[in-house]
Amino acid sequence: MTDPHDDDAPRPPGLTELRHRLAAFAAARDWQPYHTPKNLAAALSVEASELLEIFQWLTPEESARVMDDPGTAHRVTDEVADVLAYLLQFCEVLGVDPLAALEAKIDRNELRFPAGKPPGT
Repeated sequence: MTDPHDDDAPRPPGLTELRHRLAAFAAARDWQPYHTPKNLAAALSVEASELLEIFQWLTPEESARVMDDPGTAHRVTDEVADVLAYLLQFCEVLGVDPLAALEAKIDRNELRFPAGKPPGT
Protein backbone atom coordinates (compact mmCIF):
# COMPACT_ATOMS: atom_id res chain seq x y z
CA MET A 1 0.00 0.00 0.00
CA THR A 2 1.32 3.43 -0.92
CA ASP A 3 1.72 5.98 1.84
CA PRO A 4 0.05 9.22 0.61
CA HIS A 5 2.68 11.18 2.52
CA ASP A 6 5.59 9.38 0.82
CA ASP A 7 7.45 11.89 -1.36
CA ASP A 8 8.25 9.16 -3.89
CA ALA A 9 4.57 8.17 -4.32
CA PRO A 10 3.09 9.08 -7.70
CA ARG A 11 0.97 12.22 -7.54
CA PRO A 12 -2.33 12.55 -9.37
CA PRO A 13 -2.38 15.26 -12.03
CA GLY A 14 -3.44 18.74 -10.97
CA LEU A 15 -6.20 20.85 -12.51
CA THR A 16 -3.83 22.52 -14.95
CA GLU A 17 -2.60 19.19 -16.30
CA LEU A 18 -6.15 17.88 -16.57
CA ARG A 19 -7.32 21.04 -18.38
CA HIS A 20 -4.48 20.64 -20.89
CA ARG A 21 -5.21 16.94 -21.34
CA LEU A 22 -8.90 17.66 -21.98
CA ALA A 23 -8.01 20.39 -24.47
CA ALA A 24 -5.61 18.04 -26.30
CA PHE A 25 -8.28 15.31 -26.34
CA ALA A 26 -10.80 17.68 -27.92
CA ALA A 27 -8.25 19.08 -30.38
CA ALA A 28 -7.23 15.60 -31.55
CA ARG A 29 -10.87 14.99 -32.47
CA ASP A 30 -11.51 18.45 -33.98
CA TRP A 31 -14.18 19.17 -31.38
CA GLN A 32 -13.19 22.81 -30.79
CA PRO A 33 -16.00 24.18 -33.04
CA TYR A 34 -18.51 22.47 -30.75
CA HIS A 35 -16.86 23.52 -27.51
CA THR A 36 -18.43 26.95 -27.34
CA PRO A 37 -19.23 28.45 -23.95
CA LYS A 38 -22.96 27.88 -24.56
CA ASN A 39 -22.52 24.24 -25.56
CA LEU A 40 -20.18 23.50 -22.68
CA ALA A 41 -22.52 25.18 -20.17
CA ALA A 42 -25.40 23.08 -21.55
CA ALA A 43 -23.33 19.88 -21.37
CA LEU A 44 -22.32 20.73 -17.80
CA SER A 45 -25.98 21.15 -16.88
CA VAL A 46 -26.88 17.82 -18.48
CA GLU A 47 -24.11 15.99 -16.63
CA ALA A 48 -25.06 17.62 -13.31
CA SER A 49 -28.64 16.46 -13.95
CA GLU A 50 -27.40 12.93 -14.58
CA LEU A 51 -25.64 13.05 -11.20
CA LEU A 52 -28.83 14.32 -9.57
CA GLU A 53 -30.84 11.55 -11.22
CA ILE A 54 -28.93 8.94 -9.18
CA PHE A 55 -30.23 10.56 -5.98
CA GLN A 56 -33.69 11.56 -7.23
CA TRP A 57 -35.90 9.23 -5.21
CA LEU A 58 -33.54 8.33 -2.37
CA THR A 59 -34.23 9.24 1.22
CA PRO A 60 -31.59 11.35 2.97
CA GLU A 61 -30.38 8.19 4.72
CA GLU A 62 -30.15 6.23 1.45
CA SER A 63 -28.31 9.08 -0.25
CA ALA A 64 -25.73 9.13 2.56
CA ARG A 65 -24.98 5.45 1.83
CA VAL A 66 -24.93 5.68 -1.97
CA MET A 67 -21.22 4.89 -2.17
CA ASP A 68 -21.71 1.61 -0.29
CA ASP A 69 -23.04 -0.10 -3.44
CA PRO A 70 -20.21 -0.63 -5.96
CA GLY A 71 -22.49 -0.23 -8.99
CA THR A 72 -24.00 3.01 -7.76
CA ALA A 73 -20.63 4.26 -6.55
CA HIS A 74 -19.25 3.72 -10.06
CA ARG A 75 -22.13 5.70 -11.56
CA VAL A 76 -21.58 8.54 -9.09
CA THR A 77 -17.83 8.75 -9.76
CA ASP A 78 -18.43 8.66 -13.54
CA GLU A 79 -20.93 11.53 -13.34
CA VAL A 80 -18.64 13.52 -11.03
CA ALA A 81 -15.88 13.06 -13.61
CA ASP A 82 -18.20 14.21 -16.41
CA VAL A 83 -19.28 17.30 -14.46
CA LEU A 84 -15.68 18.20 -13.64
CA ALA A 85 -14.52 17.57 -17.22
CA TYR A 86 -17.12 19.90 -18.69
CA LEU A 87 -16.46 22.53 -16.02
CA LEU A 88 -12.73 22.44 -16.72
CA GLN A 89 -13.32 22.64 -20.48
CA PHE A 90 -15.71 25.56 -19.95
CA CYS A 91 -13.04 27.33 -17.87
CA GLU A 92 -10.39 26.62 -20.50
CA VAL A 93 -12.48 28.13 -23.31
CA LEU A 94 -13.29 31.28 -21.32
CA GLY A 95 -9.91 31.66 -19.63
CA VAL A 96 -11.32 31.26 -16.12
CA ASP A 97 -8.98 29.98 -13.41
CA PRO A 98 -11.37 27.73 -11.46
CA LEU A 99 -9.26 27.68 -8.29
CA ALA A 100 -8.89 31.47 -8.25
CA ALA A 101 -12.63 31.83 -8.90
CA LEU A 102 -13.41 29.48 -6.02
CA GLU A 103 -11.03 31.25 -3.66
CA ALA A 104 -12.57 34.63 -4.49
CA LYS A 105 -16.08 33.23 -3.98
CA ILE A 106 -15.15 31.75 -0.60
CA ASP A 107 -13.69 35.14 0.41
CA ARG A 108 -16.96 36.88 -0.55
CA ASN A 109 -19.06 34.25 1.24
CA GLU A 110 -17.01 34.62 4.43
CA LEU A 111 -17.93 38.31 4.44
CA ARG A 112 -21.53 37.69 3.42
CA PHE A 113 -22.15 34.87 5.90
CA PRO A 114 -20.12 35.52 9.06
CA ALA A 115 -19.43 32.52 11.28
CA GLY A 116 -21.66 32.27 14.34
CA LYS A 117 -24.46 34.33 12.83
CA PRO A 118 -27.69 32.34 12.36
CA PRO A 119 -29.06 32.24 8.78
CA GLY A 120 -31.61 34.94 8.00
CA THR A 121 -30.48 37.36 10.70
